Amino acid sequence: MAISRAQLLKELLPGLNALFGLEYARYGEEHKEIYETETSERSFEEETKLSGFSAAPVKNEGSAIAYDNAQEAWSARYNHETIALGFSLTEEAIEDNLYDSLSARYTKALARAMAYTKQVKASSVLNNGFSASYTGGDGVSLFSAAHPLVGGGVNSNTPSVAADLNETSLENAVIQIAAWTDERGLLIAAKPKKLVIPSALQFVATRLLETKLRVGTTDNDINAIESNGSIPEGYAINHWLTDTNAWFLCTDVPNGMKHFVRMPLSNSMDGDFDTGNVRYKSRERYSFGWSDPLGMFGSPGA
Repeated sequence: MAISRAQLLKELLPGLNALFGLEYARYGEEHKEIYETETSERSFEEETKLSGFSAAPVKNEGSAIAYDNAQEAWSARYNHETIALGFSLTEEAIEDNLYDSLSARYTKALARAMAYTKQVKASSVLNNGFSASYTGGDGVSLFSAAHPLVGGGVNSNTPSVAADLNETSLENAVIQIAAWTDERGLLIAAKPKKLVIPSALQFVATRLLETKLRVGTTDNDINAIESNGSIPEGYAINHWLTDTNAWFLCTDVPNGMKHFVRMPLSNSMDGDFDTGNVRYKSRERYSFGWSDPLGMFGSPGA
C-alpha cells in the first residue's frame, strides 16, 4: 500500500504544534493581568447585574416588617469572535526540501500573529473605554462619571478632571474607589488591586509604588501609597495601550472585566490533492468585555 501525503502530514503536525506553542507562549498574555477568564458553551454570553436590597430599617415593636424588591439593573452581552489565520506551502517547495525550514518559520509567524491579535482585542476595551461610541449594559462607556444606579444617583470610575499619573491623582483614585456604592446605595468598600499602565509610564509607576519616601519633594515624608499597601499587586505593563498618558486600576469588585473562551486555540494541517499544496491554519474563538464597570477605574491622562 502506498504511503499518502495525508499520512505524512499527520506525522509532521505534532512538531509544528510544538513550534507554535513555544512561540505563542513567548509572546506573552498580558490580558490575564486585567480579565477574569471563563469558558463558554454558548454562541454568546449574557450576564445580568442584580440590584440587591436597601439597608434594613429598624422594626418598631408591634409594627409590620418592611419588604423590599430585588430587581435587575442591566445585562452585559458578550458576542464571541472567531479569529483564524493560515498559510500554505506549494508542492514545489516541499519537493525542494524547503518544507521543514519554511513551515517552522511560518508557524512561528502565525503564532505571533494570533497572539498579537488577542492582545489587541483585549486592550481595545480599555483603549475605547472613554468613548461614548462603546457603551456597556448600563448605557454609558466603561469609564464614566455617570454610571446610573437603580436606587438613584451615579457611580464614577474616572476622575472628575482627567489627570496624569502622579501621587495626587493616584491617592484621589484610591479614595474615590472606596466611596463606591451598590445599586441601592450601600457602601461596598471597594479597593484597588493593581495598576495597569502603558510602557511609557513604567518609571513613574515604579517611583510611586516602590519607594519608601514621597517622590519629587524635599520633605522627609513617607510614601503613603507604598506604606499603606494601597495597590497591593503593584503594576502591570500593557504594551497594547495606545494612549501613553492613560492609566487604569483593577479593583476587587467581582465580575468586572471578563474574557470568555468559546473555543480554545487549535491548529490543523492538510494536503490539497489537486495542487499538492500543504495548508496549515490556526483558529480560536473568544470575547472580551465587562459586566460590572466598577471592576476598573481609568483616567485618560490630562
